[in-house]
This record gives sequence, structure tokens and C-alpha cells, in this order.
Amino acid sequence: MLRGGKVGLRARHDEDIPILRAELADDVVNASRAAAGPWRPITPGSPEAPFVVDDKEQRNVPFSVVELDGGTLVGAASLWGIDTHNRSAHVGLGLLPSARGKGYGTDVVAVLCHYGFVVRGLHRLQVDTLADNTAMLRSAERNGFVREGVLRSASWVMGEFLDEVLLGLLAEDWKPDPKV
Repeated sequence: MLRGGKVGLRARHDEDIPILRAELADDVVNASRAAAGPWRPITPGSPEAPFVVDDKEQRNVPFSVVELDGGTLVGAASLWGIDTHNRSAHVGLGLLPSARGKGYGTDVVAVLCHYGFVVRGLHRLQVDTLADNTAMLRSAERNGFVREGVLRSASWVMGEFLDEVLLGLLAEDWKPDPKV
């Protein structure tokens, strides 16, 4: 397990999937805001079911996020779109509603940076998020990510186009969190 100050990132367990699905994927608004496409119901057990891990997939490294105090599942995180040639990846996370507003997001991003830069030897990490996702913007910026641009009306979400913000962090600009 990778450890931060408040949370740990560990492999996804089978018992995590129903919780993540019920609290994140089955929430139509949340899932619509987090996904690159429209929400649709997916049958449990389907190979396309959200949060099911394909250990052969090399471009996506999923984690379950757990509280260090007690090991309670509080969300999911990943490095996705890993490009081994350009040594880059995207950062993603989703916290259960009961875990939001507790500083876990900032800690998750710190641990993902450690994993990306130290463990994987990546050169660049990127966050792509909706412009009104202030929690993710704050979590990224607290970890040194810099706003690099806005994609105007780039995401169709629940009946409207929303702007998307791109943030980047290079390995040489990263300041490791001493708690990680």
C-alpha cells in the first residue's frame, strides 16, 4: 500500500466494487461529471462494469483509497492514459460522498504524484477536470499543479456544455510531501 498523511492507496478488492459502484457510478450526476461520456446503466458482472480491474491493462493503474485510521474505503483513484514513451499520465480520483471535504483529495493527489514520479519514473502528470470542480482544482494546485489552459465548452454534462481545465506538473517542479 502507498501511504499519505491521511489515506492509503491499495489494490482494488472485489468487495470494494459494489460500494464504489453504488456511491459513485450509480449516482447519475456524479458519474456524468466524472466520465468522458454519458452515464448509462451497466449490468453488475459485465466486463465493462465500472471499477472492475483488468490487470492486463497497462495504461491504467487503479487504486482503492482507504483511510489510514481503520482502513475504511473512501474512494477510488488512478493514473490513467499512461504513455510510457512520453513518460506522462493523467491523475484521477473520486471520493465517496461521506469522505468529501476532509482533505483526502489533496492527500490522494500527493500519493499519486509519488507513485507517478518515484515509482513509475514519469516526467509529467496532468489533471483534466471541469472548471467548476473546485475541490479537484484545489487538490491539484496544493500539490504544485499549474493551470495550463481551458478547453471552452469541451464537456457535455447533463444537458449543457462545460469548460474543462488542464493542469500539469513536471517531475522537476514537484515538491514531495514529506508525509508520503
